[in-house]
Amino acid sequence: RCQRWVENCRRADLEDKTPDQLNKHYRLCAKHFETSMICRSSPYRTVLRDNAVPTIFDLTSHLNNPHSRHRKRIKELSEDEIRTLKQQKIGEAFEREQATQELNESNEQNTVSEEGGEEQEEEAVPLTLEERENKDYLKSLFEILILMGKQNIPLDGHNVDELPEGIFTSDNFQALLEYRINAGDEVLRKRFEMTAVNLEYCSKTQQKQMLEICENCVREETLREVRDAHFFSIVTDEVVDIAGEEHLPVLVRFVDDSHNLREEFIGFLPYEADPEILAVKFHTTITEKWGLNMEYCRGQAYIVSSGFASKMKIVATRLLEKYPQAVYTLCSSCALNVWLAKSVPVVGVSNAMGTIEEVCCLFNQSPQLLVELDNTISVLFQNNEEKGNELKEICRSQWTGRHDIFEVLVDLMQALVLCLDAVSSDSSVRWNNFIAGRAFVLSSALTDFDFIVTIVILKNVLSFTRAFGKNLQGQTSDVFFAASSLTAVLHSLNEVMENIEVYHEFWFEEATNLAAKLDVQIKLPGKFRRAQQGNLDSEVTSENYYKEILSVPTVEHIIQELKDLFSEQHLKALKCLSLVPSVMGQLKFNTSEEHHADMYKKDLPNPDTLSAELHCWRIKWKHRGKDIELPATIYEALHLPDIKFFPNVYALLKVLCILPVMKVENEKYEIGRKRLKAYLKNTLTEQRSSNLALLNINFDIKHDLDLMVDTYIKLYP
Repeated sequence: RCQRWVENCRRADLEDKTPDQLNKHYRLCAKHFETSMICRSSPYRTVLRDNAVPTIFDLTSHLNNPHSRHRKRIKELSEDEIRTLKQQKIGEAFEREQATQELNESNEQNTVSEEGGEEQEEEAVPLTLEERENKDYLKSLFEILILMGKQNIPLDGHNVDELPEGIFTSDNFQALLEYRINAGDEVLRKRFEMTAVNLEYCSKTQQKQMLEICENCVREETLREVRDAHFFSIVTDEVVDIAGEEHLPVLVRFVDDSHNLREEFIGFLPYEADPEILAVKFHTTITEKWGLNMEYCRGQAYIVSSGFASKMKIVATRLLEKYPQAVYTLCSSCALNVWLAKSVPVVGVSNAMGTIEEVCCLFNQSPQLLVELDNTISVLFQNNEEKGNELKEICRSQWTGRHDIFEVLVDLMQALVLCLDAVSSDSSVRWNNFIAGRAFVLSSALTDFDFIVTIVILKNVLSFTRAFGKNLQGQTSDVFFAASSLTAVLHSLNEVMENIEVYHEFWFEEATNLAAKLDVQIKLPGKFRRAQQGNLDSEVTSENYYKEILSVPTVEHIIQELKDLFSEQHLKALKCLSLVPSVMGQLKFNTSEEHHADMYKKDLPNPDTLSAELHCWRIKWKHRGKDIELPATIYEALHLPDIKFFPNVYALLKVLCILPVMKVENEKYEIGRKRLKAYLKNTLTEQRSSNLALLNINFDIKHDLDLMVDTYIKLYP
């Protein structure tokens, strides 16, 4: 298509360029297309129709209008430097500039920057003094908002109820604005010197409008890289509270120009209770508001809190119906057993998972509590110091995210209960009321037989998936061989289901022994007993009750969830990991990626030569020099100096790399999730803002103040 466009442009000097060079290095301006070829879905981008061809060319206007050759290339230049550059660009420099600006952005997702022709026209018309002052004024406001976002300063200052009646105090935005005026900002001083002291300089509505533009412009920088990469995956994190409303954090995975797998935060999506509405809004936001083409989505994963799993599964199913190649997978940052436990649709399991999180959170909040727990563990494990030291080490980590979370919890139960009891009953002033109160509540929750039997059953059921899940988060070769072991895991779980009576009997006996050790009475849950009052025929035993209400549905759910999570497509994709040379070596170079790579045929640059290319790839590594090590990860393979000589292998590795189940090898490219967690941890719920959060999390992304100002003027004239 690029070559066809070059012919239409009559650019003989570009005819010898390859389509790849044209696509990467040259841009075509939006004004060369008929309006019928363009759909404007947002003020930030122009999207071309699939059959768009440039037809409008005025090949002589540039001779009479030298300004049209210039566009702002580097936004950080000062006005004096821009003026100097404009005067100097003559002769040969003129021609070079013309060549690099004639073509505008056209990648396979058909997005074209709207800055094109319009900006040239804008620069050709000089601004009036009033327009220039207004732009400078708006630029100052945007600079303040960006500073507040990056430094995580909330917009609001003191609450009204904190102040005596009749006292006025400015919010944080206005306070910074006044500070800037006092520091010598003449543009702001002129604007506000005659304004009353107790009057808002910038209304809440205007602040909100400007923040939305900041957010969209910063997000667009990341999305532009995603579109350049073509293929991507979508990952959502646990539902969070933003100023009283539930939101889904959305992250995107892609391989950038430097062959690095990156996971970046791109925004919050308001959460909907109805999963069907949520699925529609999720799709609409990604495609229409954010402008990503879901045809290029190759993976989707959802990290869920207890109770939300079934809804997010419906979202995944709806997306899969529209885009079969957007494979539904586990996310590499979440242990399989934790994910499975959170997805079990049993109220007792959801309650238990919530209790475990609260216990871990309480101990992490107080170093003194951890010391108390250490002392308790030392006493209980004085005959097995090695085990005691191991448990102490685990307690100082985020153990609720481990593959063996339930084994750890069963080992720690007695120590946790004794420690919490000691804290809640301590009559001295050693512990404050909050910690003592929480210790009492959590001790009661841990010593409820319903909780004990739930964690013991989860420990035993999930022991069958523990090694499998650990391998999924291991090295590339571990992930490859894990795909082959799923059949055995499912076989074991089906055997448990067929003999559930026998298995449940052993599990229940283990739970009663643990309850006896903690001096907990074995009984049916209070709500069940209350519901059965007056029912003389009811003779349900505790063992049978928990078998029907807990063991059976948990095993059934985990079997089904594993089948859904590891679909045929997902397993095929994981088997393509034999492309990684170290995996090839372990298989004695006797691999057959062609059979599994069928699903990605359309993503390859030269699918007809795939078989021959794979043969060359195998030969290259089989007959390597003695001192050459086999690359062990996709990351290493993508960074090989000669990888571009294997275009199909390169394309396959990039698509496999972005699957959410694959871990991000280089930690510095996984900062999106870490910064998101830090923002949520450091910001009070009522002070959180979805707009400011994006600026804070992506504080190192370049921002274009001129574009923000121009967009604001265009949207709110």
